Amino acid sequence: MNMTQQAQWDSSLAFIFAMIGAAVGLGNIWRFSYVLYTNGGGSFFIPYLIAIAIMGIPFLILEYGVGFSFKDSFSNIMKKINPKFEIIAWILVLFVFVVVIYYMVILSWDLVYLGSSFTFSWGTDAALYFVKTVGGSSNLSNASFLLIPTTIGVLILWVILWFISHRNVDKGIGRVSKILIPALFVIMGFIIIYALTLPGAGIGIATLLTPDWNKLTDVNIWLAAFAQIIFSLSMGQAIALTYASYLPENSKLIDNVLIVVASNSLFEICTAFGVFSILGYMSYTSGTPMVQLITEGTGLIFVVFPMIFNIMGPIGRILAPLLFLAILFAGITSALGFFEPMLSSTSAKLGWSRKKTATILSVAGCAFSLILTSGISSYLVGIIDSFVNEFGILLLIGIQCIIFAWFYGVDHFIPALNECSTFSVGKIWSFVIKYLLPIVLIIMWVIGIIQLFSTAKQFEIIIDVIIIVAVLVMALVLTKIKPAND
Repeated sequence: MNMTQQAQWDSSLAFIFAMIGAAVGLGNIWRFSYVLYTNGGGSFFIPYLIAIAIMGIPFLILEYGVGFSFKDSFSNIMKKINPKFEIIAWILVLFVFVVVIYYMVILSWDLVYLGSSFTFSWGTDAALYFVKTVGGSSNLSNASFLLIPTTIGVLILWVILWFISHRNVDKGIGRVSKILIPALFVIMGFIIIYALTLPGAGIGIATLLTPDWNKLTDVNIWLAAFAQIIFSLSMGQAIALTYASYLPENSKLIDNVLIVVASNSLFEICTAFGVFSILGYMSYTSGTPMVQLITEGTGLIFVVFPMIFNIMGPIGRILAPLLFLAILFAGITSALGFFEPMLSSTSAKLGWSRKKTATILSVAGCAFSLILTSGISSYLVGIIDSFVNEFGILLLIGIQCIIFAWFYGVDHFIPALNECSTFSVGKIWSFVIKYLLPIVLIIMWVIGIIQLFSTAKQFEIIIDVIIIVAVLVMALVLTKIKPAND
């Protein structure tokens, strides 16, 4: 009996926490508020909710249905539908494995900041501290040395990831998610509630929510909403599918989807209020215009927030460690999700035990992560992140949609989905998966590719080509290997 058939959650609760853990990641904390603000403020909620309704929920239902019906690894499922599709599965899980590799580097930056947050060792110039100590710069001459704190952080985090992943899903991911996800929600809840009481919080929230109704006619706003849902729910990355394959019989699949999607959206919307309340406080106390403070991603968390904590007084000493701890919890549960499809598929293909597979993949992943801790760390991570998401994963979600809907037949999944669920799916859901989603995804992919390559520098294109070649070669090798159980 191979690993994929044995592995099982002990309860729907473990599965739900693991799925929320995979979905609620760094993007919810530092990406959503910026996307909301730059895409029309309050008016962005219209495309956002439509994107959830026609893409987020339908596609997750599909992934749960596929994983639950086949009860197998992603590569085996694709092979069962058509042996020619196995290579597509390997390309996707390898792209998702690349995500783990750079994600661990971002988490390592956070770990360094968590350590610094007890003494505020980032000093008065947070931007300089980030460049010199943690993330480096885009100056290619700095590629020859390692940023030691980040390097050490990566080693520690890969050991933690291995320690959780090499145990069976219930004792590893299940147990950790049941602890970290409630802890994450409590910490962020405290930060958000406190942030709302700060002087100037109202300025921040007004800036965030002021609607720009004219933007609703701009196609880019709609694309931003769909992109946010894909990244924020970790859609189509074989995570939900793999986790759902471990579900026991009689699981309420559609109910679980709705719980996960609602938790994820609530988390990112509430966090956006917290983030902008704190930015409003900074604007109010320092007289800096809001526009100058608003940034996304690492700039927000590792440059702007340390500056704010510096001026907050004693409460800043409490909020700073809490924020970096929350990011660490969100990141670890997401990293476990990104790691699982590769772990499950490799173990099933080669007939290795879960422990052996997790160990070998962790060593390989750690070696690649260490390369990204050089003096151009943040530059490299940025290049790989935009390429993998906009080129690789978007295209592969579209292809999955077509394979499951047209080659296998989406109606096959409806009985299993509806059997125990409170809500049911039918013709509208089939229509969305068959027609609407592939069209939306392919349009998004084409626009993304044009933007990616029209602005890319030569060095960035070289990195993109290296990733494509490496992923294709590895996918070919893994497809050609004879399965252990043949």
